[in-house]
Amino acid sequence: MPTSITVPAIGESISEALIARWLKPVGASVERDEPLVELETDKVTVEIPAPVAGILSRQSAPQGATVAIGQAIGEIDAAASSLSQAAPNAPAVAPAPAPPGAPPPAVPSARAEAVRAGVDLDTVAGSGRGGRILKEDVQRVVASQTSSATPTPPTPTPVTQGPVPPVRVQEPQVGREEVVVMTPLRRRVAERLLAAQQTTASLTTFNEVDMSAVYRLRAAHKDRFQEVHGVKLGFMSFFVKAAVAALKEFRGLNAEVREESVVYKNYYNVGVAVGGGKGLVVPVIRDADRLGFAAIEKEIGRLAARARDSKLTLEDLGGGTFTISNGGIYGSMLSTPILNPPQTGILGLHNIVERPVVIDGKVEVRPVMYLALTYDHRLVDGREAVQFLVRVKQCIEAPDRLLLEI
Repeated sequence: MPTSITVPAIGESISEALIARWLKPVGASVERDEPLVELETDKVTVEIPAPVAGILSRQSAPQGATVAIGQAIGEIDAAASSLSQAAPNAPAVAPAPAPPGAPPPAVPSARAEAVRAGVDLDTVAGSGRGGRILKEDVQRVVASQTSSATPTPPTPTPVTQGPVPPVRVQEPQVGREEVVVMTPLRRRVAERLLAAQQTTASLTTFNEVDMSAVYRLRAAHKDRFQEVHGVKLGFMSFFVKAAVAALKEFRGLNAEVREESVVYKNYYNVGVAVGGGKGLVVPVIRDADRLGFAAIEKEIGRLAARARDSKLTLEDLGGGTFTISNGGIYGSMLSTPILNPPQTGILGLHNIVERPVVIDGKVEVRPVMYLALTYDHRLVDGREAVQFLVRVKQCIEAPDRLLLEI
């Protein structure tokens, strides 16, 4: 009897997922616990392992389909695996036929193009893997229909005087728009960003920081640091340490508004916004106040790698108390970051540019970064926000403060 592949409970409040991709085709042999299908939710991307060893005999939910928790999305035939081992030359199990009336397999962009152009997918021959219909296949059908259609010439109208105006025929436009269904992750990001704007009293304050001291410190010790700790000394660890030092002084930025109360947090879980394989995500460095520079750099590297490979878990993403967003790695000079509720503060970093500054009455060229702090004005006053940013500036411009905790 075939064993069903079901969507497991992935996390609290998650009720649906999207089939990002099947990692095995129908007819493939799979081992127990071997990754079988990749699911994308509004928070994470997870791989679902095979519940038993056997032959993947059915995929009842195609790539791009939205499925519910507990829904069966395929089947594994364990008996077929036993037969194939007994008879090595036996042919692979054929894909299970689609149920009557079911639409042919098509990627989401192809379905959207078919809806836009009014094309019946049953009339489209798929050129993708396993006969899957691609967007280009739909466009090919639209183009053939357009070219084969013979326009009816207009009936001439007698004119007694004046020139006959030229007849302009509107040519159909193919492929000028692409309709793509938003992924659960993108939908969730959109919802949270909109909610942040509507439910908080956000305000942003700015400052600039001279990066010269950090440059000198890194240049003097980066080789030995990597030799000893096996990780590069980056800028982010300095800002994480500086932010924690400032959060300890200005507790309102490490708190949250909960109904009619304020919850001040005596732990420092710093989220670091990174671009992942599926979009912007904010993995969390837990208990950052207890970590040294090397431990912070290693944790940043681990989380960034998991983000790029879409391997982040709910545990990696939850529980943050403050966020740092580094738009400077993409070239941003200045921005106003959006709060990550229920947090009350987010620190925005930007690119480092050599600028003329006045030092002891003399103009010098220094590497300067603009900082931005967005805060929830319901809980944090402007004075506190400005002083927080000044404290971060002091720690970066004199990093020995971080070592001496002053």
